Amino acid sequence: MPIHKFTFGSPGEASQPDAIKASFAEFFSMIIFIFAGQGSGLAFDKLTDGGSTTASGLIMASLAHAFALFVAVSVGANISGGHVNPAVTFGALVGGNISFFRSIMYWIAQLLGSVVACFLLKFATGGKVTPAFGLSSGVSVWNGFILEAVMTFGLVYTVYATAIDPKRENLAPQVVLQAPVGRPQSFSRQDNSMLQTWIRDALNVDDMARML
Repeated sequence: MPIHKFTFGSPGEASQPDAIKASFAEFFSMIIFIFAGQGSGLAFDKLTDGGSTTASGLIMASLAHAFALFVAVSVGANISGGHVNPAVTFGALVGGNISFFRSIMYWIAQLLGSVVACFLLKFATGGKVTPAFGLSSGVSVWNGFILEAVMTFGLVYTVYATAIDPKRENLAPQVVLQAPVGRPQSFSRQDNSMLQTWIRDALNVDDMARML
């Protein structure tokens, strides 16, 4: 049942079977999301000899992450709610739909799942390191901060309003609504341009519009 108000919960939640099961669901969902999303990027980069920074590479990155998120949310939706994102968990906490202690369990599981997925990718690809993201040339730290803040808010607001809020109407299944808002990082690698950043985000908006 929804909590409806902010609550800290208790440390004893860490030993409750449903909380443990939900945390493991977030852990494995995060592994699926990162492994499939980042793995697709690594594979495309190898097949095209560095083509992941091109327009077609950005399209593939958007599609790969969207479908990976669709699967990750699907497998965890009935157990943990399918957050698969610390920001979504934070939104559920602020909205009073999850306790503070369970949120911590989710965050730990999500972060550990991401780390494990990166190690699995490194092993599966023969030592390739998952790429780190940085600001493109001409993009300041504050530019990046504002863009990430706005888009993260949009993601959390959409997921909360359509899948978490107990007062919502049954508009559509949760997994359908979360899939199109899945997006890779807003900023490409150091050698990408600002235009590529906007292309990537525009593609995600277009995906959302077509899904609706």
